[in-house]
Amino acid sequence: MTAKVVVVTSGKGGVGKTTTTAALGAALAQGNQKVALIDFDVGLRNLDLVMGAERRVVYDLINVVQGVAKLPQALIKDKRIETLWLLPASQTRDKDALTEDGVGRVIAELRETYDWIICDSPAGIERGATLAMRFADTAVIVTNPEVSSVRDSDRIIGLLDSKTEKAEKGQRVDKHILITRFDPARAARGEMLTIEDVLEILSTPLLGIIPESQEVLRASNIGSPVTLSDPASGPARAYLDAARRLKGENVPMAIPGDRKRLFNRLFGRRAA
Repeated sequence: MTAKVVVVTSGKGGVGKTTTTAALGAALAQGNQKVALIDFDVGLRNLDLVMGAERRVVYDLINVVQGVAKLPQALIKDKRIETLWLLPASQTRDKDALTEDGVGRVIAELRETYDWIICDSPAGIERGATLAMRFADTAVIVTNPEVSSVRDSDRIIGLLDSKTEKAEKGQRVDKHILITRFDPARAARGEMLTIEDVLEILSTPLLGIIPESQEVLRASNIGSPVTLSDPASGPARAYLDAARRLKGENVPMAIPGDRKRLFNRLFGRRAA
């Protein structure tokens, strides 16, 4: 297959981008796809922790961009899945050390070897975030079902349509919404937005709905993607389905707790 560059992004911090990057990356790699994960959150790296690789970091993304290290020296091979690799961010450098040319070279080199390159973006619209999305073919916009998170996601959609290499060539980045921390009981009580509300505001296809669960936090704390640490859990199954949709498979969508599958009947075409 042709290599695909995916940016996992959001306007708001704390919505689950790093968890999503790890879970989707592991799910794709479990399907025998060769996957490279890149942490773009310079100065605040966490992807190495979530992947359980923090003690194995020698070189990082900025070392490669600046020519201090070669890409193979900085890539960390996952010990659990043969086809999964991590390129960590620097914990000590400034985001300004990232350059567009340097990031472009790294992405181009990874495209030669990997099926999927998943970029874990910092939140917001500053330099690290715009460089993380710069060379993307596809974007996964992570949002919580709350007004401020959805509003910030709308701004990110605008950037994807204007600041990416594809946009400048008159092409479109494929965009998908991933709703995290969804609680059907709270949505029913009006304490958070419904799935329909989010889709109406963002007018972007839905990749998946990740239910609120302690399993996600537990997986992060033990340094393992939830798709590996607890594959039978609700979040893991939702991430595995989302990864299949990312590959183009037609996987039915249902709201957690929606036993009547009303969502499929009302919004099936839009969610596919």
